Amino acid sequence: MDWQTEAEKRRDQIIEELQSLIAIPSVLSEDTTSEAPFGTEVKRALEWFMDKGEERGYRVKNVANVAAHLEIGEGEELLGILGHVDVVPAGAGWTKEPFGGEVEGGKLYGRGSIDDKGPTIAAWTALNMVKEAGFEFDKRIRLIIGTDEESGFRCVDRYFETEEMPTIAFAPDADFPIINAEKGIASLAFSKKEWNQPDALQSFESGNRTNMVPDLAEAIVDGSLADWQAQFDEFCSKHKVAATYEQVNEGVKLAVHGKSAHAMEPDEGVNAGILLAVFLKEQLAGDGKEFTAFVADNFYNDSRGRRFGLDYTDDISGDTTFNAGILKFEQGKLATVEVSMRYSISYPFEEKMADAKTDAFSMEIRSNSTPHWVDENDPFIRTLQKAYEKQTGNPADLLSIGGGTYARVLQKGVAFGMLFPGEKDVAHQADEFVDIDNLIKATAIYAEAIYQLACKKSGDA
Repeated sequence: MDWQTEAEKRRDQIIEELQSLIAIPSVLSEDTTSEAPFGTEVKRALEWFMDKGEERGYRVKNVANVAAHLEIGEGEELLGILGHVDVVPAGAGWTKEPFGGEVEGGKLYGRGSIDDKGPTIAAWTALNMVKEAGFEFDKRIRLIIGTDEESGFRCVDRYFETEEMPTIAFAPDADFPIINAEKGIASLAFSKKEWNQPDALQSFESGNRTNMVPDLAEAIVDGSLADWQAQFDEFCSKHKVAATYEQVNEGVKLAVHGKSAHAMEPDEGVNAGILLAVFLKEQLAGDGKEFTAFVADNFYNDSRGRRFGLDYTDDISGDTTFNAGILKFEQGKLATVEVSMRYSISYPFEEKMADAKTDAFSMEIRSNSTPHWVDENDPFIRTLQKAYEKQTGNPADLLSIGGGTYARVLQKGVAFGMLFPGEKDVAHQADEFVDIDNLIKATAIYAEAIYQLACKKSGDA
């Protein structure tokens, strides 16, 4: 079967469906109900897929309004395909409408276009292509749709409390060729409550998600614009970031505008919070200086945790990384720095945590998702490699990432696309996009994989 040709026939449909899904701003909301545990827009995106499944004759099940599956085929074994419809906040710096789905220059722009609405649409289309080609399935196949991948995996945790674990599964939510190793992900909080030397820093705030490099940091300091403007402009110019400031009733609000990026590689972004701390460290004298010095001394030019003694690397998965994603200080109150730590496959977690050097701040491990790995010689891996190589003509090397996909909650699962080698990763960034030709190519790869993994071949008994 020529899956590339079949995918090309559906190009317009793929674009239209992805635009329709991107138009739903499915960001986690605090405005929740039992019917919409993560917000009405997230629920609406979930319902979008359920409606599509029912229209096309799939067996559809809503699981506690946090996840759903669309099932087809027969057999004891189950192939799972796991995607998610929740997205991170749009953030600042867009030149396109974040939820507009604009097509320009062969790219489709919008929050979720590459993470993970575009890849999920590709997998959904591929499943329909195999179904419509008339092949007989020898397994059941479930397209499992989650709604909280960006904020803690509560959706799939709840899903697998009552639903069957797939025999084998892949998540189209990372890189091609195949990711068989995912680093551990720990959420760390460094905090200090006792303060006794107030100075000019009234408040400091940067970031709202630990899995994103914060692109904005704001601080309110005592004084007037004349006290701060010249030196702040000079600092931001030196570091090639935008500076804004304004006089407010309480003093002066200083803001640094950085660049967002995914927490799995903080060096791809410019952390506005760390830079603002670097500036303020030299301007303050008391509590504010202690807070900003902690941030500047431990995180500036160090995304590997070296200054805490928590750095580590291995040949399977590379460096352990630290992203200071949320930074907060309010005069006289609890100050915190929340970090997403992506640690190597062989990281001696308990030992390293016990020996961490945290100065006057305390460290709390708020969550810990251990590393995930599938043996490279497993027949499941080999089949995916063959599918990728057949459709691309390129070798299917195995990869390790610091990002977390649904694969890590599976007994035997991997991340499988859809970012191609050499392609720029714009997940969680302004002007996120998906290359449309690559979206079509990924659809063909997924169809080949589904066919190889779950269809009877001629000569099968």
